[in-house]
Amino acid sequence: MKAIRTILESFDLRSSGKWIVLASLVGVVAGLGAIIFQLLGQLVVHVSLSQFAGYAPPEAAGEHVLFEHPSGTMVPWMIVLIMMIGGLISGLLIYTFAPEAEGHGTDAAIDAFHNKRGVIRGRIPFIKTIASAITLGTGGSGGREGPIAQIGAGFGSWLGTKLKLSHRDRRIMLAAGMGAGVGAIFRAPLAGAVFAGEILYSDADLEADVIVPAATSSIVAYSVYTQSLPAETRFMPLFGDALEHSFNSPIELIPYAALAVILTIVGMIYVKTFYGTHDLFHRLPIIPHIRPAIGAGFAGILAIGLLHLFQGDTRVFATLGTGYGTLQTALTSAADLGVPLLLTIAFAKIATTSLTISSGGSGGVFGPSMVIGGCLGAAVGLGFQSIWPSVVTEPEAFAVVGMAGFFAGVARAPVSTIIMVRAMTGDFGLLVPTMLVVTLTFVTSQNWTLYRKQVPTRMDSKAHRGDFIIDVLEGLRVRDVFKPERKLILIPEGMKLDDIVHRLARNHQHYFPVVDAENSIVGIFTDNDVRSYLYDDTLWELAVARDVMVTNFTSVGPDDDLNTALKRFTSMNVDELPVIEPKNKTKLLGMIRRKEVISAYNQRLMEHKEAAAE
Repeated sequence: MKAIRTILESFDLRSSGKWIVLASLVGVVAGLGAIIFQLLGQLVVHVSLSQFAGYAPPEAAGEHVLFEHPSGTMVPWMIVLIMMIGGLISGLLIYTFAPEAEGHGTDAAIDAFHNKRGVIRGRIPFIKTIASAITLGTGGSGGREGPIAQIGAGFGSWLGTKLKLSHRDRRIMLAAGMGAGVGAIFRAPLAGAVFAGEILYSDADLEADVIVPAATSSIVAYSVYTQSLPAETRFMPLFGDALEHSFNSPIELIPYAALAVILTIVGMIYVKTFYGTHDLFHRLPIIPHIRPAIGAGFAGILAIGLLHLFQGDTRVFATLGTGYGTLQTALTSAADLGVPLLLTIAFAKIATTSLTISSGGSGGVFGPSMVIGGCLGAAVGLGFQSIWPSVVTEPEAFAVVGMAGFFAGVARAPVSTIIMVRAMTGDFGLLVPTMLVVTLTFVTSQNWTLYRKQVPTRMDSKAHRGDFIIDVLEGLRVRDVFKPERKLILIPEGMKLDDIVHRLARNHQHYFPVVDAENSIVGIFTDNDVRSYLYDDTLWELAVARDVMVTNFTSVGPDDDLNTALKRFTSMNVDELPVIEPKNKTKLLGMIRRKEVISAYNQRLMEHKEAAAE
C-alpha cells in the first residue's frame, strides 16, 4: 500500500493519472475474479450435476467449457436434490458470514454507493464468489454479472478504504469495480464502463465521474479475463460470431413496436413476481439459512414438471442455470424451438429465477433477463412471420432485439444494454430496431425496476447531497437590502450612562453604534449590555459609552454578498450588523438587519419557484 500511495502522490489528485493507476488495479482483480468465478462455477457443475445427475447445462457458442462431462442417463430427481443441497450450502455461507451478499449483488453495490459512502465489507466478494458459484453450478437460475460486479465493487471499495481515499473517490472505485466485472464476464468493456455510470439511477441520468475510471478498469479486466480463453474464442462474442441479421424496411418497425409492448407487460410481471416471491420468503417463520434450499427445490420441481410436459426435451432446462445454451438456439434457429417452448421458457424462467434468488440464493438477474427477453422476442418473431412473412423474414432478429429491450426496461439502463447486447452477439445490423424497442420499454417501464436501490437522479442520491443546492442569494449584495436612510441613533463615546438609559427608554432601537468626535465608529453596544447597569444607579454618572461598548465587532461592506452577511449573523448570533465603508473602515453607512436578509431570501426563493413552474 505504501508503494501505491507513493505512486499516487506523484500525480495531481485531480488528474486522470491517479485514476489510471487505481482503476487498473481494480481491473486486474476483477479480471482474475471473473476467471476464478468461471472456474469454480464449471467445477461445481462437473462434480455435482454432471457426475450425479447425468446433466450438464449447454453453454453459449463463445463460452469455453473447461471440463468434459461424462455421458450417461439423466436422473431428473437427482437434479432437484442437488439444487436443494446447493441452495442449503449457499444459504449457510451467506447468512452465517455475510447476509448482505444475498440476492443478485448489483443492488447491494448500488446501495453502498448511494447510502454507505462506498463501503463494502471485505469478506463479501469472497462469500459472494463461492455462494454464487455453488448456486449456479448446482442448477440455480441466475446470472453471472451480479456476483462478478460485486467482486469488482468490493475490491474497489476495500482499496479505497486502505488508501484512505475520500468518500467520493471510494464510491468511484466501487463503481469502477462494478463496471470491470461486467465488462470482463460479458467481454464488453465499453458496455461495462457505461453500465457502471448508468445502473445507479432509474431515470435517464448518468454518474459521469465514474466513466473514465470504469472504462480503464473494464478494459484491463477484459484483457486479463480473455487471456484465460483459448485463442479461437478469445475475442469471439459470447454468442458466437455467426449472428448477422439485418434491418430491411421501416415497415418492420411496426412488429418491433408490438414487441416493445409485450416486453413491457412481461417485464412488469417479472419485477412483481421477483419481489413478491422475495416478500413471501421473508415472511416464512423459518431461519433464513434454509430459505435458498426451499426456493431451489421448488425451481427444480418446476423444471422437472416442464420436462415431462415437453416429453423429455431437455432444452426446457433453460429455466435452470444461466439458460444460455437454449438462448443460443433461439438466436440462430428459433423455429427449432417453436412458439410454445419459447413462451414456456420465458415465463418459467421468471418463476425459477424468482424462486432461486428471491429466496436468498446468490446470482445475477441480467442473465435470466437475457433469456426471458430473447425467448419472448423469438416467439413474437415467429408469430409475426406466420402472419406477415413478407415483412418478418428473420424471427431470430426479434430474439436479439428482445434481449436488449427487456433488460433495458426492467433495469432502467438503456444505453449500456444496447452496447452490451451488441457486444455479446456481435450483431450490429439491428441497431435501429434495437434503439426503438429499448427506448419504448424504457419509457413505458418507469414504475418498476429490478434494482430497488436505484434512485431516480443524482439529485436524489445521498452521495450527492449538497451538490445541487441552489445559491438563492447569489447576486444579491448588502447595498441591495440595507436602508441607509433609516434614522439611526448614534452614541458619542463620552456620553454618560444616565443619558444612554433615558435614550433607550424613548425609542425601540436595539443596537447602538458609538462614535468619536469626528463621527467615526469606534464601538457598538446593545440594549442588553446596558441592562446590567440598571440596578446600580450610582454608576450612571460615572460610566460612559466607552465602558459599555465592545470594540471588536463584526461588520459588513455594501458590496459583500448576502451569503457573507448571513454567515456573520449566524456566527456571532446577532440581529444587526454595522455596514462600513470599504475604503474607510471607520465610516458608518448604516445598519443591516437579519430579518431584512431573510426577507430577501424568501423573495428570491419565491421567484425561483415561479420560474420553475413556468
